[in-house]
Amino acid sequence: MLDTRVAIPRRASDPNAAVLVCLDFGDDGYEDAIAEIARLAQSAGAQRCAVVRGRRRRPDARLYAGSGKVVEIGALADELNAATVIFNHSLSPGQQRNLEKELGRKVLDRTELILLIFSQRARTSEGKLQVELAQLEHLSTRLVRGWTHLERQRGGLGKTGGPGEKQIELDRRYIARRVAVLKEKLKELQKQRMVRRHARTRREVFSVALVGYTNAGKSTLFNALTNPSAGAYVADKLFATLDTTARRVWMEGAGQVVVADTVGFIRDLPHGLVAAFRATLDETVRADLLLHVVDSASGSRAREAEDVNKVLAEIDAAAIPQLAVWNKIDIAGKPGARQPAVERDEYGRISRVFVSAHTGAGLAGLRSAIAEAALPAGSAGHSKNTSPELSI
Repeated sequence: MLDTRVAIPRRASDPNAAVLVCLDFGDDGYEDAIAEIARLAQSAGAQRCAVVRGRRRRPDARLYAGSGKVVEIGALADELNAATVIFNHSLSPGQQRNLEKELGRKVLDRTELILLIFSQRARTSEGKLQVELAQLEHLSTRLVRGWTHLERQRGGLGKTGGPGEKQIELDRRYIARRVAVLKEKLKELQKQRMVRRHARTRREVFSVALVGYTNAGKSTLFNALTNPSAGAYVADKLFATLDTTARRVWMEGAGQVVVADTVGFIRDLPHGLVAAFRATLDETVRADLLLHVVDSASGSRAREAEDVNKVLAEIDAAAIPQLAVWNKIDIAGKPGARQPAVERDEYGRISRVFVSAHTGAGLAGLRSAIAEAALPAGSAGHSKNTSPELSI
């Protein structure tokens, strides 16, 4: 009998919709982690998101979330018509491949999501090179057992030829060559930056680098301290700016000061990104003073400051003097909202400044703190070669 049934094609998935998976393994800050992955997904372009929660003792070896939870994820993805499922965790190549097979859609882990955002945000040639390097080095780990569907190619002598190379071997060779080229280009750009830095050192120009958790308001503060009309790009997004921007400004009591805005940090920032951006972050390592910008309106500011300090230690910048700058004090009803003030430690050094980069409140006190830090060694209030405890 002739089958007259007509197959109904599955509607195209929505590329702007995503299912977010955030599992609780008993770590602190679970609710903060959910809020952060939602913001990361939105920053990457996901306009509609749904969150799948779960609690486990340990990840499942095959599917990370377990078979029952994967069924729940698939049902929600179908309901949302989502093209992508994003795990707020690091997945092994095998887990990622198994999940994509079970769910029938693209699966990203936390590292790949951050890499995607970085690829969207990079503007300068150096930033693009750094992002590509990080992506290729991450991809090289995904090649392991990732080409099992491809058979070994035949050699070029027809039937008498021996076995050729596997696709994975060709891909590894291509990635290795491209990584070597990128590293060489970045090395040349680093040499150019070193020349500029040596020129500043010869002129004894005091250097300040802004560091902090992503979206703490570093770029807004940078513009407020330098030239708002030609400053850094500002947006209410995570990782709005990636490329280091430096400006020379005159500050009363300090003279010429170079202020640098750097990429924001985040919890579990992929090591590959830290390595790829090490040349850019070198501005941080070579600074005379770090302005550690803290979002005073964030209930997670203590943990965020700790995450920033972990990355600073990773790039050998932990010993550089820090000045805590509590930003966003203009947000009413939030922790840290208070009159602009400057706090000093037990040695009389300025250790914390309260500002609003948006309204300009407290900026005069911040400039005075920078001028005090720039005083020659032995002067009163001098803070160079000391690293006051960051008070949160």
